[in-house]
Amino acid sequence: MDVAAYFYQVLFWLAIVNLGIVLLCTFLIGLGGYLSHKLRELPVPELDRWPTVSLVAPARNEERNIERAVRSLVQLDYPHLEITLVNDRSTDRTGEILEALAAEFPQLNVVHLTELPAGWLGKNHAMQLGADRSHGEWLLFTDADIVFEPTTLRRAVSYALANRIDHLAATPDTLMPSWLLRSFVVAFAVYFTLFVRVWAIRNPRSTAHVGIGAFNLVRAEVYRAIGGHGKIRMRPHDDLKLGKIIKQSGHRQDLVDGGGMIAVDWYHSLGELIRGLEKNSFSAIEYSAPAVVFVTLSMLTLNVWPFVAVFVVPGPVRWIYVAVCLALWFMAWLMAFGMRAPHSCALAFPLAALLMVYIQWRTMLLNYWQDGIRWRDTHYSLAELRANKV
Repeated sequence: MDVAAYFYQVLFWLAIVNLGIVLLCTFLIGLGGYLSHKLRELPVPELDRWPTVSLVAPARNEERNIERAVRSLVQLDYPHLEITLVNDRSTDRTGEILEALAAEFPQLNVVHLTELPAGWLGKNHAMQLGADRSHGEWLLFTDADIVFEPTTLRRAVSYALANRIDHLAATPDTLMPSWLLRSFVVAFAVYFTLFVRVWAIRNPRSTAHVGIGAFNLVRAEVYRAIGGHGKIRMRPHDDLKLGKIIKQSGHRQDLVDGGGMIAVDWYHSLGELIRGLEKNSFSAIEYSAPAVVFVTLSMLTLNVWPFVAVFVVPGPVRWIYVAVCLALWFMAWLMAFGMRAPHSCALAFPLAALLMVYIQWRTMLLNYWQDGIRWRDTHYSLAELRANKV
């Protein structure tokens, strides 16, 4: 066999493997969507006794979105709700806005932090402090820019009680101002779904776990039994790691689709998006350079190369790669459909994959160059970040 024939045979089997992997991923994404309940379709029952819930939302320099978000919190129709808003060393008008809202709505408990203890990320410390000052039987951790539909909490609590769930996470609608950014969110959701193995989260025998910063509802006794945020005090992706330690401790976990009930006004520009993901893109794979190489090469080989191959590979292999491209577009379309995003966003999947590769490498190199991350005006060294292994 000459070199050209051997090379062609390698391309043939690479294309076959690529197609098989994409079809499997498409099936798993469809399965995850099928198994996930939609919060907006869950009933709003009348219970004889509603458990008390304490909502905790940390905020740092959130003047752009916080008033709208907090006004949605006070509109929640939950009968026994305590709301604690933690202003974490904000340097903009966040504290002033929160004080004005507290004067208007006495049910708001506003806490102002001026210092950050050593060995803590700011947000994690703010959530721990908010939890320590809360008295509810359930704790709802959310972000300061999340907008809730009034019946959200009653739907979620009744579902958790009926299914004996200890930790319920919910995915929000992600609002983005441009088609390109919405396309990125669709691709991001594809990778996130596969990374956390959405279809297996409900299985108590599986190690699959999840946590969503917009909505993490946890039994207070479970939260305190696992040590709260103390175990993950230096983890930038605290929401996911909170889900991990809850699941590892043998507690029941589930994920619901919060579309139509919960919304976040995410990044407003491509630059904001790239800078915003600096804090956790490297931490998500445990600050491992070999993992970055493996993951990004896999993305380029499986998700980007097929769109190049259809123009450069001759013979029948080209048609296999055409099938791969169509399968990738269908996978992205399936996610866009589930997220109620424009279906055309699926077409940008290879571009979004390239952008994610760029973000991953940029984040890793910056983390090494800066010896850590700079998040919300505070520097955290790579050594202390790596030391908090979970």
